Amino acid sequence: MTRGHWSKRLLTPPKILVFGFLIMIAAGTLLLSLPAASATGISIGPLNALFTATSAACVTGLTVVDTGTAFSVFGQTVILLLVQVGGIGFMTMATLIALVLNKRISLRERLVLQEALNHGTIDGVVRLVKKVILYSLLIEVVGALLLAVHYVFSLSLPLGKAVYFGVYHSISLFNNAGFDLMGSVQGPFSGMASFVSDPYMNIVLMALIFLGGIGFIVLSDLLEYPKVRKISLHSKVVLSATAVLVFVGGLVIFLMEVNNPHTLGPLSTGGKIWASLFQSVTTRSGGVNTVDIGGLHQSTQFFMILLMFIGAAPGSTGGGIKITTFVLLLGAVHAMIRGREDVVLFRKRIAKDVVYKAITLTLLSILLIILFAMLLSVTEDHDFMSILFESASAFGTTGISMGLTTELSPFGKVWVICLMYLGRLGPLTLAYALTRDNKKEPYNHPEGKIIIG
Repeated sequence: MTRGHWSKRLLTPPKILVFGFLIMIAAGTLLLSLPAASATGISIGPLNALFTATSAACVTGLTVVDTGTAFSVFGQTVILLLVQVGGIGFMTMATLIALVLNKRISLRERLVLQEALNHGTIDGVVRLVKKVILYSLLIEVVGALLLAVHYVFSLSLPLGKAVYFGVYHSISLFNNAGFDLMGSVQGPFSGMASFVSDPYMNIVLMALIFLGGIGFIVLSDLLEYPKVRKISLHSKVVLSATAVLVFVGGLVIFLMEVNNPHTLGPLSTGGKIWASLFQSVTTRSGGVNTVDIGGLHQSTQFFMILLMFIGAAPGSTGGGIKITTFVLLLGAVHAMIRGREDVVLFRKRIAKDVVYKAITLTLLSILLIILFAMLLSVTEDHDFMSILFESASAFGTTGISMGLTTELSPFGKVWVICLMYLGRLGPLTLAYALTRDNKKEPYNHPEGKIIIG
């Protein structure tokens, strides 16, 4: 076999994504372990650096040290770069560089982009990359301006620091990473709790998380709708399901927590509504919270685990099994109950292989969370709800925690690192990367019968 043939077999698009993220995490770990990255001038240690780099590159937001107080400006900048590249994709950034240098995008690179962006075809994938970069920059710039203005007036920050905070939090939240610098103003791990009843901040922060979570394909459809007067089936499913999950999630959290003295109880009626909506939105993979997650009732915590497991949309900066996968599962259940052969959404029949893929992805994801929850149960001396919550948050790249992250043992940090990485790639991408090329069998096996139910 020729060298080119071997490279094609060895460097399939899923494998390129797998190794690309590993290289990015390794580079981030090296930089964050330098003394210059620490606010004290003393290295935070290789394991903490690896944890932080993985969390940033996989746009998760779980932190073992406070971003605002533990890192220098250099360290914070490294984290932000990892978040930006990890959010929109390293292949997207590589394509941008190639376009700037006026280089041709090869078929192999287009296939990798198709895999990275969850695009259905390689047709128009380079145009989509240009849109991804343009939309990201526009949203992040607008978000940074809106946040900077508020930081000047609400926190009385100097203009330079307010702009820095605005840029940092805009990029972090749009990429659904959840890293924040509020610890340097209000104490370590303080987060966004001071804005729990602030309508302006709630709207801006939720908008950034929402826009990052619906995916670039949906953003493109929405912006082009005035011209084409048409929206794709994918966008209809994502937008309708997101709206339902956000408002139903907010309502359930409100009803469960309305009298909880540790969360919504002390707030005004308006504050309770904003806090409920925000916690619902942040489970899309936002990574920040405005109430103490550890103070929630267990029923609410478990409900949030379910929302984190569903996650954001395909081709977005968020994680989870994805909203479309969840909708397909519901569609399959509905079709089975009604005795129908096909899954139909918005009067469109969904191909069976897509439904099988959704079922496979969901089952693999459940098994991964169960496996790592068991491993964490062995190494961590915490209640199981905290461990299950941490596992779901790491897999869904959500980044909210009940407080377990900062108390993880070295082994616990390793388990969470692995889960964040697997959650960002997606279990199917990893499975495709580890298996050989699948070829259709030239024969059919005889049909057998098995009893279920």
